[in-house]
Amino acid sequence: MRVAMLAPIAWATPPAAYGPWEQVTSHLTEGLVKRGIDVTLFATGTSRTAGKLVATVAAGYAERGGQDPKVLEHLHIGQVMRAARDFDIVHNQFDFMPLGYSPLISPPMVTTVHGFSSEHIVPVYQEYNDTTDYVSISDSNRDRRLDYIATVYNGVDTTQFTFRDQPGHYLLYFGRIHPDKGASEAIAIARRAKMPLWIAGLIQDQRYFEERVAPHIDDERVRYLGNVGPEDRDRILGGAHALLHPISFDEPFGLSVAESMMTGTPVVAFNRGAMPELIDQGRTGYLTDSIEEAADLVGCVTDLDRFFVADTARERFSVERMVDNYIDVYQTMLARA
Repeated sequence: MRVAMLAPIAWATPPAAYGPWEQVTSHLTEGLVKRGIDVTLFATGTSRTAGKLVATVAAGYAERGGQDPKVLEHLHIGQVMRAARDFDIVHNQFDFMPLGYSPLISPPMVTTVHGFSSEHIVPVYQEYNDTTDYVSISDSNRDRRLDYIATVYNGVDTTQFTFRDQPGHYLLYFGRIHPDKGASEAIAIARRAKMPLWIAGLIQDQRYFEERVAPHIDDERVRYLGNVGPEDRDRILGGAHALLHPISFDEPFGLSVAESMMTGTPVVAFNRGAMPELIDQGRTGYLTDSIEEAADLVGCVTDLDRFFVADTARERFSVERMVDNYIDVYQTMLARA
């Protein structure tokens, strides 16, 4: 089986720090290569893979300034589609832009829907519903107007996370600094729970950070650690009393939630999007709808078995399980073709 893996190009695949789509694409690519599948990764020149790498652009547009994202995206997608005839499967991890090629190329295309950035892009998915197979990353993120071949949860590399039975005395917010993700709410929860809060993540909304987050940073009650990389991620996730995930949007998956649980750290999250699919209420974390109740639930985290939290996450959200599920998708597509 020959697979063309069309990666996003905001960041390298895998990313140095932030870049969830690139991270999942890397995990899948490397997992497939380990199974003996011939994978060509179309990505940035800063990317790394054990498979074949075709660098369509020198560096991601979020990595290196002065580049036009739309120009790079069109060059990137066009290069993949010109080579499509050399493959058995084209796997699109790039959102809606490649869909228009799906009726024009000979191999079947499968598109992982990492989330809908806007309701306005759904008609594009509808237009090509019959010429590409869609995979959702959670049942909650499915759109009733589209057909799906499978739901495949994002996989996490278990070797990158260390189980820790004895956490430190702090709460953690780990994610984009953006109103949707709830850094301000996490600060309020930690204050009510009377625990320090550590914040780690890419500042995606500078004004929000300056107005709602920065005024609370005093390096005692609230610390900002920056956009941390893999080694620091493992340490601070595993050392936390709990991960706070007070989102205000219907999140399609939530990599940091799965990663936190890999280390044994439970999650207190707002009950939105895929959270009920990731978190077993009262067993691997807690779901709530309010800051007040979230603060109360922080005190209940010690009732949870961190061994059980880690074992559950490793069984459900491993790279190996994700790879198994995507191989099933590929085989179904090829048998039908």
